[in-house]
Amino acid sequence: MFSAENLANLSELELELYKYVIENINKVIYMRIRELAQETHVSTTTIIRFCRNLGCDGFSDFKVKLKMHAKESNTKSVDDNIDAIEEFMERSLKGDLDENIIKAAELIVNYNNVLFIGIGNSGFIAGYGARYMSSLGKFAVHIDDPYFPLIGDLVNNSVTIALSVSGETDAALRLISLLKSKGSKIVSITNKKSSTLSKLSDVSISYYITTESYLDNDLEYRDTTSQVPALYIVEALAREVNRMIV
Repeated sequence: MFSAENLANLSELELELYKYVIENINKVIYMRIRELAQETHVSTTTIIRFCRNLGCDGFSDFKVKLKMHAKESNTKSVDDNIDAIEEFMERSLKGDLDENIIKAAELIVNYNNVLFIGIGNSGFIAGYGARYMSSLGKFAVHIDDPYFPLIGDLVNNSVTIALSVSGETDAALRLISLLKSKGSKIVSITNKKSSTLSKLSDVSISYYITTESYLDNDLEYRDTTSQVPALYIVEALAREVNRMIV
């Protein structure tokens, strides 16, 4: 699940923590960080350092990878959208996203044009986001064509809000790179802070939810990851922009 190089970075205490996690995967994937700390008799700081030493952005990202491992190894786990959404909402209520949403809103209110972009399922959320933000007083447009001509006043003095679950979609990255080269500021809404899209952004908002897909009759993978976190974030962002401009 994690590389030998990652494991070599662990201290003796962290190795004990790793052993506990591996032996109790089905339990740990639904634990909060404080619950794991109490169960293993370590501090939350130790757990966060442990996650980062394993190449994860934090505890939420670590649990996502743990769930993926459990699924791939046919370990029995309740890996459905409802649990993932409930976990995301719990983090949201604790204010985990507030700081980055405020940063993004502060950026948006200082620019004339707001562009929402997304490909595939993310495109539907981008279209809704543009309409919702416009209804709250900050006009926004939706671009779902990666070859849309980006000229004139549309791009000048603009902020682009880019939505992508993986943050690695070729068409989205091509469009973002072009917008960035023309001076547009980038706000990304993705599943992982470590994605390419997040790294290209001026402000990155990541929601960390278990990704889901299935193999259809044509032997192609179809992404069925919930878009509820992205929907929640675009609404929260639009409301924060409205609060700042009113």
